[in-house]
Amino acid sequence: MHSCLAQACPIVGAVQAVTQSAGETEALGARLAAALGAGDVVTVAGELGAGKTTFVRGACRALGVEQAISSPTYTIGHRYAGAVPVAHLDLYRVRGLGAEEWGDLEPYFDGTIAFVEWPEHAGAWLPPVRASVTLAHVDESHRRVSIDSEDDLRL
Repeated sequence: MHSCLAQACPIVGAVQAVTQSAGETEALGARLAAALGAGDVVTVAGELGAGKTTFVRGACRALGVEQAISSPTYTIGHRYAGAVPVAHLDLYRVRGLGAEEWGDLEPYFDGTIAFVEWPEHAGAWLPPVRASVTLAHVDESHRRVSIDSEDDLRL
């Protein structure tokens, strides 16, 4: 990690891509997973249906998760066994995260690689973020994917 403030640091590991299928979006998630380790937090932003869970599914598969990967929209979070434990949170339904709610979410970050959908709902409660992923619709089958990090992720 760089020792400077985020606004003063150049973005070292920035990747922009347009994926043409769910499989390509998953493959990009898998590429990012190869650069991650326990304790890393990845935010995954984008509008409904942009492919956030698809991206996370690809990362989870690359990290050795064999069980079905689904959006935790109604349960807030899933924890998966893999080469490194993986947490997948969806904060879409969270409004006004405070100390009590954070206490319920904090265990998802202990010793895991954590993927957080709708990170803007967490306010300032998230641990330091290793990579920020943003997905956007280009058209029905294409997605624009941006991955930003202060680290060189070698993507």
